[in-house]
Amino acid sequence: MKLKELTSYIESVVPLAFQEDYDNAGLIVGNPDMELTGTILTVDVTEDVVDEAVQKGANLILAHHPIVFAGLKKITGKNYIERIIIKAIKNDIAIYAAHTNLDSIWGGVSHKIADKIGLENQKILAPATNHLMKLVYFVPTAQADDTRKAVFEAGAGHIGEYDMCSYNLEGKGSFRPGESTNPFVGSKGEIHFENETRIETIFPKHLKNKIISALIKSHPYEEVAYDIYPLENAYDKAGFGVVGELEKEIDEIDFLKKLKNIFSAQCVRYTRLLNKPIKKVAVCGGSGSFLLKNAIREKADVFVSGDFKYHQFFDAEGKIVIADIGHFETEQITKELFYELLTKKFPKFAVHLTEINSNPINYL
Repeated sequence: MKLKELTSYIESVVPLAFQEDYDNAGLIVGNPDMELTGTILTVDVTEDVVDEAVQKGANLILAHHPIVFAGLKKITGKNYIERIIIKAIKNDIAIYAAHTNLDSIWGGVSHKIADKIGLENQKILAPATNHLMKLVYFVPTAQADDTRKAVFEAGAGHIGEYDMCSYNLEGKGSFRPGESTNPFVGSKGEIHFENETRIETIFPKHLKNKIISALIKSHPYEEVAYDIYPLENAYDKAGFGVVGELEKEIDEIDFLKKLKNIFSAQCVRYTRLLNKPIKKVAVCGGSGSFLLKNAIREKADVFVSGDFKYHQFFDAEGKIVIADIGHFETEQITKELFYELLTKKFPKFAVHLTEINSNPINYL
């Protein structure tokens, strides 16, 4: 299997369009046409992980955190990032990262955390915005059903738990075919009026090329009239964080102990307890302090995440318990996500969970 086959599959499930502007997800090192021998799954790319890949005969490292965020002007080995890039290239090892896009997709990092905690009725804590677009096109009424079916099958028309959603308006379209045309209806050089249907539907922007391709292939006209509009509507199938409910209420301290055990956390930092049972839980993998207000707005009893700073703990204001179990501790489950993703599609491909603990933080 070539590298581009694997990355194409990953990006069909974890689209690069869902990464944040500051991120650098995708292929960082490697030739897309290289033949793969195996992969190492890790949270971070370290020099030890590259050595592990060499030892195990794997020429792809699939990581959560990109080893390169900003551009590299020089690669001289003066820091660990440059040394890792040099070592990977010397050993013909590719490096691929799925970061904030893996955080954002439905079923991603926060969902995996929620599953391990046992949360039911899960929903996105902060749904993505600016990820939806509206498609408007015009088609002869007799062929409207064919085009609708095509764009729906390509992924358009989903609103919440409803699919095949569209708005349809009947009218007349006009056009005059030029001398070099081959019109489906009408005659060259003569204006023609056709009974047409205006069809409106929405779609997530990462499916744009697929949907437009489906429209053009199914449409009878050689020149298809369509418009695309960006939307600011929230997209409830992607975004950051998850909120859900435990099947049964649990004592606050018992819940914190449960977190420590599930995620093998050496330390749980938490705010003043509210002396009430935990039922509704909000979670976010990695650095989730920016979602605290969302968790409070959802009336969660506790917010589980990592990387809270000292003064940010005050922002709980007695309305919620913050449980900081650590950045690495919340994101170590990305290896499981990668494993499930790859083995489902490529059951015979050599997939290795790293044996290296890349957490840079230690505790006494």
